[in-house]
Amino acid sequence: MDNSDSASPGEKEPVTDGDIYADPTDATYPTSTYTPVAYDNLETASQTPIHNETGDDGDFKRSDLPKVPKLKYVVGPSAIMLGASLGSGETLFWPTLVARFGWALFGLFLLAAFVHFVVNTEIQRWTLATGESIFRAMERLHPTVPLALLLGGFLSLGWPGWAASADKIGAAGLSLGTYGILGAEINGWRLLGIALMVLIWLTYQMAPLMYNVVEKLQLLLVTVSIGLAILLFALVGSVETALSVPTNLTLSGEQLQVETVAILLGALAYAGAGGYLNLSQSLWIREKGYGMGRYQGRIKNPFAGDDPETVHRNGFSFVPNRVNLERWRGWWRVTQLEHLLTFFFGLVVVTTILTLVMFTYAAGSTGTAVDIWLVEVVPVVGSVTSIVIYALLFLALFTTEYAIVESFVRNSSDIIYELYGRDAGWSLSQVFWTLLTVFCAWGIVILFLPLSVENPFGLLVVGASMSGLMMWPYILAVQWVNTVRLPEHTMPGWGRIVSMWFAAGFFGYFSVLLTGIYLSTQLGWGIFETEAIVIGSEVGGGLLWLGYGVIQIAVMYRVARAKMAAAGTVDDAKRARGWFS
Repeated sequence: MDNSDSASPGEKEPVTDGDIYADPTDATYPTSTYTPVAYDNLETASQTPIHNETGDDGDFKRSDLPKVPKLKYVVGPSAIMLGASLGSGETLFWPTLVARFGWALFGLFLLAAFVHFVVNTEIQRWTLATGESIFRAMERLHPTVPLALLLGGFLSLGWPGWAASADKIGAAGLSLGTYGILGAEINGWRLLGIALMVLIWLTYQMAPLMYNVVEKLQLLLVTVSIGLAILLFALVGSVETALSVPTNLTLSGEQLQVETVAILLGALAYAGAGGYLNLSQSLWIREKGYGMGRYQGRIKNPFAGDDPETVHRNGFSFVPNRVNLERWRGWWRVTQLEHLLTFFFGLVVVTTILTLVMFTYAAGSTGTAVDIWLVEVVPVVGSVTSIVIYALLFLALFTTEYAIVESFVRNSSDIIYELYGRDAGWSLSQVFWTLLTVFCAWGIVILFLPLSVENPFGLLVVGASMSGLMMWPYILAVQWVNTVRLPEHTMPGWGRIVSMWFAAGFFGYFSVLLTGIYLSTQLGWGIFETEAIVIGSEVGGGLLWLGYGVIQIAVMYRVARAKMAAAGTVDDAKRARGWFS
């Protein structure tokens, strides 16, 4: 490991592929990879422009970037993210919106999917460069930031409409009736829900490294789901409808109401898992061993009998010599490709197929997503196709249920441990396991509430819209840490900075619109009425738009200033630049 603080050692020696790319025998890929380091013996990174800015909270240690593995060895984190997306936006929200309003909205889906691709890979950037989670980066801004994210995560994911919908569809497919337990009547789908929550909990007990179990199961579930989607299109898909889409980009339906805007914001958020879930990309790539995350440590099952690993509080910084700069370029390339080929294309394929099928059989429907599939589509497609639809929807929703449990528990345990548990002497593994047990039990309790019986899709809308509301502020925060706190060779390029400005503005716009419509129509506070074109909003609505604009512009200014100030501070920084870096 390089202990020199010079920006360009070894420049007279050629850099070979053997210096940059890992041989398969160099690492334990394709499973999670970790390399222990003598952390306390490493040199502290200097407070100079070639290293990460620490703020007032903990120094970084110096170490070289690990060698870059081939793409096939790092597939996994984005498959979990795809699983989190399949059972929400892709099977429920977007098919419903297109069936109700027309194909014009599908362009909005494609735009949202690209926005999520940019946001998710930017969430990965801090961990690639430092090994720290994005929540630790947020804590460096202020401890209240990760706490606010934890609260938003619970409000958006703690009411499992995703579980209720999955169980309702699964029970309908299995034709489960009504059973009595302890003298009380209980729908069969609730029994299925309990069984699935218990199954999720049990899978985490199967191996010492819990991430590996999640990754393998999600890869299997996602692969089967994509296969079923392709089979469904082969059975009942209309090539004619698909070819007519470019000439049918119309927008119809009722005026925007609070529920419609909530569904739309939720669909935009769930065009890529959304909200609290997106932030898990940071922790999943750390568990997988991407970049400097390979040195940071992983969460192990505290009861599996394996030796625990230290998860360091503060991360790492690398000296920008030729080898490290080339490795950074390689890591950024393989990270983007993994997310593009696994998450983005899988998302587009499944969503397109399911939207085509629902539009073909239920165009103009105003029902909820679950009811449209079960009441309007299934009865008219035949028994074989019905089985495929039931299996696909159930698997897609179950992958989301599984990913949401995983994401909430992993994110929240990291936040709780870093803010309170580490100083209190708690074990991160035990925090994770305890939170997993509590959250699964909470999910079982929620499945018994009357609300989850009456309107499981309503729970999804609430959670999805909350996820959308979270995204504007944390996209701004992610961009802040990635430009203000990272050195020139690892900070985003101008193309990504502008894309993140757009992503923040995109979700901020719909968040303000939903907030104003909700306050004016649901609470009767007409002063907050907002108009989609901004002009014509009432006084309170105008203030909402003004606040949004001021915050957006202030962050854009600070980011641009940091980017321009960093120019030329690292010799040969362009060597680290690659496609859309």
